Amino acid sequence: MSVCVALIQHANRGCVKDNLDHIEGQLEKAAQAGAQLALLQELHNGAYFCQQEDINEFDRGEAIPGPSSERLGLIAERLSLVLVASLFERRAPGLYHNTALVFDRSAAIAGRYRKMHIPDDPGFREKFYFTPGDLGFEPIKTSAGKLGVLVCWDQWYPEAARLMALKGADLLLYPTAIGWDPMDDDAEKSRQRDAWITAQRAHAIANGIPVLSCNRVGHEPDPYGSSQGIQFWGSSFVAGPQGEFLAQASSADEQILLATLDLSRTEQVRRIWPFLRDRRIDAYADLTRRFID
Repeated sequence: MSVCVALIQHANRGCVKDNLDHIEGQLEKAAQAGAQLALLQELHNGAYFCQQEDINEFDRGEAIPGPSSERLGLIAERLSLVLVASLFERRAPGLYHNTALVFDRSAAIAGRYRKMHIPDDPGFREKFYFTPGDLGFEPIKTSAGKLGVLVCWDQWYPEAARLMALKGADLLLYPTAIGWDPMDDDAEKSRQRDAWITAQRAHAIANGIPVLSCNRVGHEPDPYGSSQGIQFWGSSFVAGPQGEFLAQASSADEQILLATLDLSRTEQVRRIWPFLRDRRIDAYADLTRRFID
């Protein structure tokens, strides 16, 4: 089974309408180019608002179903796309999630994933905004295969990728918002970006399945002026089941990144690298401990 995929890498346009208008135009071009599955970046509706803690930012949250999910569903249906989107979900008063939605060529929501690993670092104050996910690591069935959807900080955790693979995911998808502190020197910037790419390629290799990672691009200032903001490093990519690059985007430019995945290669790769066969599941109980003193 072959699937043509598209990753939509773009900069923030300032408001929900302008971002969704741009996304719709890019998805139209991707569909015209043959895309069957499209992945959007993390929190694509607006600015990455987690640079600082501000209760007014909760006004960005939306109910699901809601205006954005309904518009995205109609786009997926009109263009006959499997679409993975990323929204700030207002679940209840005072209860918010960083949520990925999947549409399967239909306006109806085929499934959702709530981000499980929530960072709290300078410039990425997400614990203030997002309640950790409670839906677990469950692949979502679509006409393009079973999608192991995870979100940004999840991409550093091999446990999350492995659990998705063990439950039958055909590919892993990561909507992402990650970038540089402009104060860092070039060597540190290079190390960070290389580590980000390497960690996700390793998930592809360890599980024998493709990985799609779609990141934001462009500089977003700190709205409070206490830092120099974040330079999102783009570099969205598609890797095959041996970690090989199938496509990679620029670190500076907006781009529709296209690649064709042969999902039958998972069987071939797992036959020569039978990592799942050789796992010592009888010896891994300590993985559920925080640390082993």
